[in-house]
Amino acid sequence: MSQKSASPDNAPDDLSFGEALEALEGILGKIEGEEVDIDRLAEELGRAAGLLELCRGKIRRAEVEVRQIVQSLEEEPED
Repeated sequence: MSQKSASPDNAPDDLSFGEALEALEGILGKIEGEEVDIDRLAEELGRAAGLLELCRGKIRRAEVEVRQIVQSLEEEPED
């Protein structure tokens, strides 16, 4: 994965949901496999937390958009 600009919460702000999820799964895999040096553990956890928040935000925005679409369909007058 290419490096992209990072927001203050350690999550690149221009990642897609899929890219963020893939990066998050990669970090979790390294932590679970004990591949992360203890000196970098806090850094990796901080990045994972930022990616998780990014994914949650994208899910919340998608939920709002879906609700608005459904609501607009329900409000359309019947012929």
